[in-house]
Amino acid sequence: MQKIIVLCGPTAGGKTKLAIALAEKFNGEIISADSGQVWRELDVGTAKPTPEDRRRIPHHLIDVVTPGEHFDVSHYCTLADKAIADIARRGKMPFVVGGTGMYLRVLLYGLCKAPKQDLRLRKKLEERIKKGGSEKLYQELKKIDPALAEKISPNDKTRVIRGLEVYELAGAPLSAFQEEHKLQKPRYDALQIGLSFDRAAIRERIDKRVDWMIANGWGEEVRELLKFYSAASQAFKTIGYKQWAAHLRGENSLEKTAGEIKKQTKAFAKRQMTWFKADKSILWVPGDDDQKNLVDFAADSIHRFLGRARA
Repeated sequence: MQKIIVLCGPTAGGKTKLAIALAEKFNGEIISADSGQVWRELDVGTAKPTPEDRRRIPHHLIDVVTPGEHFDVSHYCTLADKAIADIARRGKMPFVVGGTGMYLRVLLYGLCKAPKQDLRLRKKLEERIKKGGSEKLYQELKKIDPALAEKISPNDKTRVIRGLEVYELAGAPLSAFQEEHKLQKPRYDALQIGLSFDRAAIRERIDKRVDWMIANGWGEEVRELLKFYSAASQAFKTIGYKQWAAHLRGENSLEKTAGEIKKQTKAFAKRQMTWFKADKSILWVPGDDDQKNLVDFAADSIHRFLGRARA
């Protein structure tokens, strides 16, 4: 079974920086597992690796589709499988890095056996959200699938709809299918390393990152995107882009926009940690601003996983 290294954890946790250092040590290449970074032209607000970073270490599954296209976890898994096979064929170590838990779960265990999407039913649910908002549907989801509702935001329309859709089609909650999915045999021999932070630390890191993004052209990036793509496109569901679009329409002040982005990002980080903490196979590493300590700690684990003596 192909060995891979997975680095996961909350947004703004420094996964990319750590992954680059480790990939250099272990002759690796990086495969992104970030649902925001698949979109071309969404650069500042998704914290993509810099051109310098990409010159140091090859990165895959970044800039995969245009903001006007559709992309889902099935597409991600297909492309990630190809990238892993290519990297391994060239004698290098695949590092899968990101915070999109669903991407990682499907890559490691395959697709969940829940019913496929029903376009007619989804359209009805989407119409209900347009008319009355997502909160009412979220409350319905809490009644039929409280385990799923606890993991997602009431504003996460896509996952609220999916939860209701599965229950309507199968008469069973999506969370039950997800629990069954955990029992599937892994598709890869993976060492999963997670970066862990206390709540105050990750909130501070998020505040600093959002401030940096705003100061480094995020608003102008969104302004240019809206010349060619609709704010209703799938890409604009990425945190921050919807808020920026509203600001550019004159609906909110810059201060309010920044505050809302920070709030949504912190809520997202909390959901990420809830998701990852449920996976008992993840080896947790305390987030540390001392990069050398962090790299050494993770490298020791990788050496053991690969059965190598440390040089």
